Amino acid sequence: MRSLPEADPGVPDIRSPLRYLWWTARRQWSTLLTGIGFATLWWLVQALMPAVLGRGIDAVTAKDSRALLLWAGVLLGLGLLQAYTGLMRHRMAVQTWLSAAYRTVQVTARQAARLGATLPKRLSTGEVVSVGNSDIAHIGSSMDILLRGTGSVVAIVTVTVILISTSLPLGLLVLFGVPIMALAVSPLLRPLHRRQRRHRELVGDLSTRASDIVAGLRVLRGIGGEQVFAGRYREESQLVRQAGVGVARIESVLEGAQIVLPGLLIAVVTGVGASFAVAGEIPTGQLVSFYLYAVFLIGPLRTLTEAADKLTKGHVAAGRVIRILSIEPEVSGGTASSPGGVLRDSYSGVTLQPCSLTAVAADSPDDAAAIADRLGRYADGDVTFGAADLADLPLAEIRARILVADNSARLFTGRLRDELDVRGGATDAQLREALHAACADDIVEALPDGLDTVVAEAGREFSGGQQQRLRLVRALLADPEVLILVEPTSAVDAHSEARIAGRLAKARAGRTTLVCTTSPLVLDRTDHVIYVEDGRVLAEGTHRQLLDNTPAYAATVTRGED
Repeated sequence: MRSLPEADPGVPDIRSPLRYLWWTARRQWSTLLTGIGFATLWWLVQALMPAVLGRGIDAVTAKDSRALLLWAGVLLGLGLLQAYTGLMRHRMAVQTWLSAAYRTVQVTARQAARLGATLPKRLSTGEVVSVGNSDIAHIGSSMDILLRGTGSVVAIVTVTVILISTSLPLGLLVLFGVPIMALAVSPLLRPLHRRQRRHRELVGDLSTRASDIVAGLRVLRGIGGEQVFAGRYREESQLVRQAGVGVARIESVLEGAQIVLPGLLIAVVTGVGASFAVAGEIPTGQLVSFYLYAVFLIGPLRTLTEAADKLTKGHVAAGRVIRILSIEPEVSGGTASSPGGVLRDSYSGVTLQPCSLTAVAADSPDDAAAIADRLGRYADGDVTFGAADLADLPLAEIRARILVADNSARLFTGRLRDELDVRGGATDAQLREALHAACADDIVEALPDGLDTVVAEAGREFSGGQQQRLRLVRALLADPEVLILVEPTSAVDAHSEARIAGRLAKARAGRTTLVCTTSPLVLDRTDHVIYVEDGRVLAEGTHRQLLDNTPAYAATVTRGED
C-alpha cells in the first residue's frame, strides 16, 4: 500500500487560486498524466465500439461469416481493453484525488501549526472546519475530473471525425450540437455556485455556533442558558436547511438538463440518420452506429459539464485555502542567541529571576494574560531574555525554552500517556512525579487502562478541573527553561489547589516559573509576588508582605472579603 502523499508536501504557490491548483497538479504530474492516458484510451475504446458494431451488422446483412467473426473478435478485444483501462483510470483517479486533497491537508495543517494563536484571531472556527470538510474534497475533485474531462474531449473529437468522414451532414450536426448543448447548460452553473457558496457560509457559521456551545456547555447549564442557545442553533440550522434545498433545486434542474438536452441531440441525429438509411445513402450498420454514437456522446457531454462545475468549485476552494496559507503570524523571530537569564517585560515592569517561583497577581485577568503573551512571544512587546531582545531570537528556540500554558489548551484524541508526554521520552517515574505534582493521580487511577486509556476528542470525558490538572501535568513534563502558567488552578477544588501549590515549587526546582493567579493558596507558596494594576507593576514582595502593605492587592486576592 502506498503512502499518499509524500512526507514533504512542498511549498505551495499561493499567488492565485489558479496557480495553487497548477502547483497541486505539478506535484503529481506523473500520476496525473498516466491517469489522463488511461482515461483517454478508455473513452476512445468506447468511441470505437459503435463503428465495430455497425461493421458487424453489415456483415450479418451481407451474410459474411468470416467478417462477422472478425468484428466479433475485435469487439471482444475492445471490451477487455475497456475493462482494463477503466480499472486503471479509476485507480489513477482515486490516487490523484487523495494526493491533491491530502496535500492540501498537509499544507494547511502545517500553516495552522505555524500560525498558532494568530489563526483563531483571523478566521472563525467554522471557516477552518469548512476548509477541512469540503474545500479539500473540491480540490481533490478538480484534479480527478481532469482525467475523464481530457479523455471526453478527445472522445468527442474522435466521434466527430468519424461521423464527418462517414456522413458530412451528421458529422456537422454533432460538431455544432455538442457546444450548443454545453452552452445551454452553462447558465445554470453561476446560480448553482452562488447558492453553494451561501450554503457553505451558513454551514461554517453553524459549525462555529456549535463549537461555542459545546465549549461553554457547562457555563450555559450553570446560568440556565441552554434553551436560549439551543433556540439560536435551531434557527440557524433551518437557514442551512433552506439553503441546502435551494442548492438541491438547482442541481436537480442541472441534472435534468444534462439528460434532456443530449437526448434531443440523440433524437435529431437518429432521425436524420434514419432518413439517410431509408434513402439508401447509408447502410443499416452505419445507422445503428450513428444511433450508438449519439447515445455514447451523453457520457462525454455530461463529463464536460461536470468538469466545468468541479473546476469552478476547485478554483473557489483553492481561493479559501490560499487565504489561510497567506496569513502571516502576528509575531516573528530573528537569528540572535541568548544564554538565558532574567526575563523582563519592560512595558509592565514584570521581571522573572532565574530559578525562582514568581507569581503575578493583576487587578484584571486580561492584564495578566497580556503579560504572559508578551513574555512567551505570542504578542509583540519590549521583552528581554538575558542580554538579548526576545524578538531577536528564533521563534522555534523561544517555543522550546519558554512555555506558556493557559486554559485554552486542549487535550487531543489518543493514549493519555502520549497526550501528556508530548515531547516524548518521559519515564514512568517522571510521569508519576508530574501526576503527583498536579494532584492528578486519582484521575489516572480511575481510568480503566490507566495511562494507556484512549482519550476522547478534546478530553471531554474529563471534568473542567480534571482537564486543568492534566494540562498542568503536560506542562510539567515538557520541563521548559521558563514555564508560565496562567490560572492553573482556577477550576479545581480548594483541597487540590492547596496540594498543587505546595508541590509546584519542588516540581520546578532549578527552573524559572511564573504563575499568573489571584489565588491566595498559590500566592502564599511562591518565592516572590508581583502585583499589577492597570497593566503596570504597583508593588512586589511576598504574599504576606503585600497583604499587610498594599490594600489594593489585598482587595484583589481576597475579593473584598475581610
